Amino acid sequence: MKKDLTRYRNIGIFAHVDAGKTTTTERILKLTGKIHKIGEVHEGAATTDFMEQEQERGITIQSAATSCFWKDCQLNIIDTPGHVDFTIEVYRSLKVLDGGVGVFCGSGGVEPQSETNWRYANDSKVARLIYVNKLDRTGADFYRVVKQVEEVLAATPLVMVLPIGTESDFVGVVDLLTRKAWVWDDSGLPENYEITDIPEDMKEQVEEYREAMVELAVEQDEEILMKYLEGEEVTIDEIKQCIRKGTRNLAFFPTFCGSSFKNKGVQNVLDAVVDYLPAPNEVPPQPEIDLEGNETGKFAYVDPEKPFRSLAFKIMDDRFGSLTFTRIYSGVINKGDTVLDTATGKTERVGRIVEMHANSREEIESAQAGDIVALVGLKNVQTGHTLCDPKDPATLEPMVFPEPVISVAVEPKKKGDNEKMGMALSKMVQEDPSFYVETDQESGETIMKGMGELHLDIKVDILKRTHGVEVEVGKPQVAYREAITKVFSDSYTHKKQSGGSGQFAKIDYTIEPAETGTGFEFESKVTGGNVPREFWPAVQKGFETSVEKGPLAGFPVVDLKVTLNDGGFHPVDSSAIAFEIAAKAAYRQSLPKAGLQLLEPIMKVDVFTPDDYMGDVIGDLNRRRGMILGQDTGPTGVRIKAEAPLSEMFGYIGDLRTMTSGRGQFSMTFSHYAPCPSNVAEVVIKEAKERAAAS
Repeated sequence: MKKDLTRYRNIGIFAHVDAGKTTTTERILKLTGKIHKIGEVHEGAATTDFMEQEQERGITIQSAATSCFWKDCQLNIIDTPGHVDFTIEVYRSLKVLDGGVGVFCGSGGVEPQSETNWRYANDSKVARLIYVNKLDRTGADFYRVVKQVEEVLAATPLVMVLPIGTESDFVGVVDLLTRKAWVWDDSGLPENYEITDIPEDMKEQVEEYREAMVELAVEQDEEILMKYLEGEEVTIDEIKQCIRKGTRNLAFFPTFCGSSFKNKGVQNVLDAVVDYLPAPNEVPPQPEIDLEGNETGKFAYVDPEKPFRSLAFKIMDDRFGSLTFTRIYSGVINKGDTVLDTATGKTERVGRIVEMHANSREEIESAQAGDIVALVGLKNVQTGHTLCDPKDPATLEPMVFPEPVISVAVEPKKKGDNEKMGMALSKMVQEDPSFYVETDQESGETIMKGMGELHLDIKVDILKRTHGVEVEVGKPQVAYREAITKVFSDSYTHKKQSGGSGQFAKIDYTIEPAETGTGFEFESKVTGGNVPREFWPAVQKGFETSVEKGPLAGFPVVDLKVTLNDGGFHPVDSSAIAFEIAAKAAYRQSLPKAGLQLLEPIMKVDVFTPDDYMGDVIGDLNRRRGMILGQDTGPTGVRIKAEAPLSEMFGYIGDLRTMTSGRGQFSMTFSHYAPCPSNVAEVVIKEAKERAAAS
């Protein structure tokens, strides 16, 4: 049976931590009849926050997928986390969505995490609505948030409703399109509202905002624009048609407001999702690429008749086994089908297909283009892999994940738990591509790497609760890097004679600093065959494997360019392995002479503090070698933007809370690597050498 794709909406709800995404999702589920009692986040009972860690901390960690119906449209909703250490979840959810709802706090406004998420959504070209929540709170100001959207996000909000009353007097909204007021009573029930005339004192303002909205909307359609300019009345349906077009083209973002907690204004957002956000078949098709990562010029069109293509965007382990959340772009998949994972080259059999409602599920026999479902029974699929028809393989654009900046060593408290811990960690790595685990070759320790302190904290928590493994956690280690500052040319000859054929390789080379962010580059300028072409890759490999450990303190060397200028070979004794050994020895010989320096990760820090504590907070950031980039005063406090080295920021949340009597908040994301001051570098190098000696 072919579904009517125009009645589908795949949407995500994303925002800064604490703007009220999960509460908004709860209200949507209540309004669409999916749940009968509303669960509250602050009571730890929200439907989509079903992990214990989420209920305790009141934050969303995993994106939960759920589907419901509104005005005969099926909404597949993904509630994403807002905390900065989990942006990876937002990123990979946006990748597979057709539309989004950006939730902003009425008093907090555009917060740092909302900026990051907005940028991700821009990159993924996702059409969005804006919903300004928490208008019942002290200090809430809808018009100020609209202005911030323009200034901070450089976006064009299309104001669709105006709030009636502010803070504790907030009772409802005026719908600018219909010029009607939606007013809710004090019962707190979302269905207890009436649609009435606009309050007298708002009429002028409503006309002013409506005119601005219509002017912006009609620019999307020339015929309607001409009609408007000639003074004819434009119908509501024509305006809606223009808004839908402009929203899909990212020309503007329809903006709504309300209070999810008090159940006011959520219906208008749901109507807008149906009216303005694109259906799966209205979104540009996904480009297909070959195994080398080059575009093939073909596209995965959202059409059940085309070959099967889908993207796995999340792996989740639960009591039923491993669930692979997947967005189907084209074709149909049936229970029991065999699909090809282009990343591993292996085929997998689909055991069952389930449609998710937070943590309960319904089994279905088949799914098709436009659907978001979970597949059960896939063994080796990871986040970002493409699943396709084995007879007609293709890869969709893969996801790119950031490098970790912090690591800790862990070991089980009970001697016999090693294997259990290993299995748990490998499941966790599959679920979260920004989480890495490796074994230190020298000390044999298990090292966890992630995006921040909270990220690793929660991983330790999951080990303990979900997998029953208690672990001892070492001191957090910063992911330093090493780099050279000078250009240095040198020569190295590797000779070894040991009866029979020997080994011989001579290389003349230059090492120099490369552009920031390039990692490792290799070039050969050898002419005349002094080093035959077949040995060049061996020289490259010798240097490339060496850069993983720098001479200073054993950290990876970045932004290094090696040029092979000349050399010599022996017709019998030269081999690829001899040239590889020569390159490794050349690296050890020359790198220390090229002005090595230690680089440290610098974080972008965004701190919010009430006015009274601003001096203390800035003073403390300065002591942490922070650089203040700017400050922005709002009605409830000051937002300070700064850059600071990660090594100085451990335990910052505790210190900030102490300084601000528990009212300060902060978020931190990786910015760049920068040279380490010599006094700090000395300590780091000394500690690294002591660790190496001890192991």
